[in-house]
Amino acid sequence: MKALVLFSGGLDSSTCLAYAVKEHGRENVLALSIYYGQKHDKELEAARNVAEYYGVRRQTLDLAAIFAGSDCSLLKGSEENVPMESYADQLSKTDGKPVSTYVPFRNGLFIASAASIALSNGCSLIYYGAHSDDAAGNAYPDCSDRFNNAMNEAVFTGSGGQLSIKAPFVGLTKADVVKLGSELGVPFELTWSCYEGGDKPCGTCGTCRDRAEAFKKNGLADPLLR
Repeated sequence: MKALVLFSGGLDSSTCLAYAVKEHGRENVLALSIYYGQKHDKELEAARNVAEYYGVRRQTLDLAAIFAGSDCSLLKGSEENVPMESYADQLSKTDGKPVSTYVPFRNGLFIASAASIALSNGCSLIYYGAHSDDAAGNAYPDCSDRFNNAMNEAVFTGSGGQLSIKAPFVGLTKADVVKLGSELGVPFELTWSCYEGGDKPCGTCGTCRDRAEAFKKNGLADPLLR
């Protein structure tokens, strides 16, 4: 069975890639990295490095034009700054809406694009690394179990039963993902999660805070912060 992994080069998607390689063998895994207009290319550099580490084939796709009208703070066209606070603090100001780093329906678009590419390459599974901490409080609603189930049904139906989605971490916390990644030997030092593009992670954006806490809960040190 061949599998396609939506692969950003971050901690979660790298652990997902390692999981898929273990399940299917590297020769049966295709990594798909998508450029969506993000302000820096650190993620894509990390994706290239991690894919080379695992020896998997990697394909890239440019979907930046689709988000040209968005004011999401992650995107080059936005004048908004990335919030330097926890997701909980950000959500206290959104009146129930997603946080400013939510890219409009990103995972829905990525999965739909991945479905076409997966079918074209003989894959029967799409993996992506959504987990429960990202979905909490509606920060990233396209990481929720409800979203995943709906997309899986749509992809399975639309592909004539040829293709399914697997989100192995959708019921897990980020700390659980770090634990599993550590057990799988994921090269965390090659990954990149920070929303900023500096030489080192900023340590204060929402994803940096979540990553640091996930390592801490496992009694581990983030290799990028040593």
